[in-house]
Amino acid sequence: MTCFTAHYDSPLGGMTMASDGQALTALWFEGTRRKPRFADMTSATTVLPVFDETRRWLDLYFAGKKPDFIPPLAPKGTPFQQQVWEILLTIPYGKTMSYGDVARRISSTMSAQAIGGAVGRNPIGIIIPCHRVIGADGSLTGYGGGLERKRWMLKLEGWSFS
Repeated sequence: MTCFTAHYDSPLGGMTMASDGQALTALWFEGTRRKPRFADMTSATTVLPVFDETRRWLDLYFAGKKPDFIPPLAPKGTPFQQQVWEILLTIPYGKTMSYGDVARRISSTMSAQAIGGAVGRNPIGIIIPCHRVIGADGSLTGYGGGLERKRWMLKLEGWSFS
C-alpha cells in the first residue's frame, strides 16, 4: 500500500499526516507510542490537496476556531471501529461524551471497555475527536497523545473542568 506523509507543526508538537493520495488516513503526534501500523511504509510528500485541507483545518482548530468543514477522511479499521469513529464525529466542538454514552448509542448491552478499545485505535486524532471522550465521572481518561494534550485541546474548545 502506498502511503504519503507530511509534517505539521502544532502548538502541541509535531504531527504526521498520512494519506492514500485522496483522503486522510491517519494523523498523529510524533513521538507518541501510538501510530498506525503502516507508518513505516511511506513515501514523503507535501503537495497533496488533502494535506492542504488538513493543514487549513488544523490551523483553524489551533487558532481556537471551530472548523466548518472536515477534510476527506478514510480511516482504516474494523466495522465496529468505524461505527465508533462515526459517533465521535458527532460530538460537538467544546462538548464531551462518556465512553458509556458512546456505547449506549450502539447498543444497550455494549460495554464502555469495548468502546475504549475502538476509541484508542482512532487513527485520525483531533479531527475524529477522540479527545472529547471522557470517563463517566467526568475524568480525563486515556489519550494516545497524552493527557496534557487532551486537557489543552478541551480547554481550547472552551470545555469547563469541574
